Parts: sequence; C-alpha cells; structure tokens
Amino acid sequence: MAEERIKLDVRPRERAGSADARRLRASGLVPGVLYGDGKKAHPFSVEERELRRVLTGEHGLHAILDVVFDGQKTAHHAVLKEYQLDPTRARLLHIDLHEVRLDQLIQTQVAVEPVGESAGVKEGGVLTLVLREVNVEALPMEVPDRLELDISEMSIGDSLRVSDLVVPAGVTVLDDLESVVATVTPPTRVELPEEVEEEEAVEGEELAEGEAAEAAASEGEAAAGEESASE
Repeated sequence: MAEERIKLDVRPRERAGSADARRLRASGLVPGVLYGDGKKAHPFSVEERELRRVLTGEHGLHAILDVVFDGQKTAHHAVLKEYQLDPTRARLLHIDLHEVRLDQLIQTQVAVEPVGESAGVKEGGVLTLVLREVNVEALPMEVPDRLELDISEMSIGDSLRVSDLVVPAGVTVLDDLESVVATVTPPTRVELPEEVEEEEAVEGEELAEGEAAEAAASEGEAAAGEESASE
C-alpha cells in the first residue's frame, strides 16, 4: 500500500519546446508537467537522480508524491501518470504527473505478482501470465503496489482468473472477474510428421547403401592394384 507520501522538489519551467527539453536533459534534469482536474498545467523540471530515487523506492511507480515547487510551501499531491524513456539508454526523458485529492477515488493499473511454486510447473508444465496488470479503483493512499496470485495449487491444464487475485479491502478491481490471469500448459514437444520421418528413413537407407558401394569399389581397386604389382 502507498501508505506514505514522498516529497519531490521541482523547479517551475517557464519555457517549453524540444530545444528547452534538450537543454534541461544536458544539465541532468528531466522535464515534466503536473496536470490537475480542471486546473492549469504546471510545467516543471526535476533532477533525474532525485526522480529515480523517488520512483525506485518501496512503492515504485505507485508512490504518492508531495510535489513542492521551488519557493512554494504548499505541496501538490500527485501520482505518476506517464513517463518516457530513451530507447537506447536507460534514461528518463519526460514525465507527466497527475494531481489528486487524497479523499477521492482514482483509477490506475496494478501489477500481478504470482506467489508460490506451481505443482504443474514441477511436473514440467509451462506457466504463462496472461494478464500482467489489472485495472483497479481505490483512494490514492490505498492503491496496492501489486496484487498477489497464489499459483501453488495449479496443475497442468489449470487456469486462474481475476477473481482469484488477493484484493485488499478498499480496492475494487475493474476488469472482468472471469478474465484469465494465468495458465499452466503441458510442455511443448516437437514431433516430426510421419511423412518427414519416412523420408528421413529412406534417405538414411540410401546413404548407407551408397557408402557400402563406395567401400566395395575401393576394396576392388585395392585388390586390382595388388595383382598388378605381383605381375
């Protein structure tokens, strides 16, 4: 649960555009925007090192942030809405924060975490996580970091659904409760069609016959050579 808030100090950003964003990134800053329901958007910049510290903490991407603009005393309660990563380097390029009220429900996505060891997997089956995230609704401070799915009783051929997730009180799952979350399928085996097997068998026999004929010919040539030598 995101039961605590994390302070995030940011600086107001007066200018916008790609050129300004590149300048900020070159200085070790990440450009971002704080949005609010019906409120004016607030562009800002934040130190990338500070932002990583906040987003890689105990609550990760579901942390409740107290965003404090330089020179202001009032904090804006916010959650991470979107972020952009450099496709070639592990670097944050831009973030969007959404201002929230702590007494109003929000909708977000929460990761599914399998727990336990599946009996079917022990027998050689393959566990497939069909849904890695589910949509939930809760108060900002009650959004779970993850929802656990107990897979320990799953045998080969079994499947678990959204209704099998462990959901804490105060949290409502918005997805269809009958949607499949995880399955355990039999191990995959590659079997050649009978026609291919027969063709390979024939090729093997022909190869063996060819090798035998070559060996016999070689023996004949050797014998002929010995007879010529004796004469």
